[in-house]
Amino acid sequence: MAKTLKKIILSSTDNLLEVREFVSAAARDFGFSEEETSKIALAVDEACTNIIKHSYKNQPDKTIQVVILRQPNKFEISIVDEGRKFDPEAIKPLNLKEHLSHYRRGGLGVYLMRTLMDKVEYHTISGKKNEVRLTKFLQPVRSSARR
Repeated sequence: MAKTLKKIILSSTDNLLEVREFVSAAARDFGFSEEETSKIALAVDEACTNIIKHSYKNQPDKTIQVVILRQPNKFEISIVDEGRKFDPEAIKPLNLKEHLSHYRRGGLGVYLMRTLMDKVEYHTISGKKNEVRLTKFLQPVRSSARR
């Protein structure tokens, strides 16, 4: 049976710790390892940071809604804002070696989200809200006794 959790924060980086703790607690409770939980929390942190910096242009009084939908073996996080639209097609595939060799700061958010999560989708809701949906599938636990 699906279970939904929701948190709404103001668009300030001061609130990112609260979101990471909210997502981490839900991911742990769902059955993810500490490593997977950290990856999920980092992906959500990156999505929220992008919204704060790019969608809301650092305006601290806007809202970000984080909804977690837990289904059998599927953990989905929907992050919704009402800021500037984002076109994921405008993001060029990243050559990480080249990016890092130029000592660039930032610009890795979308790349990280796509690397850390199983699925990353962007939607427009009612023509005025932006949604990024991050999905991670819970893999069955394998026996650690290998011979």
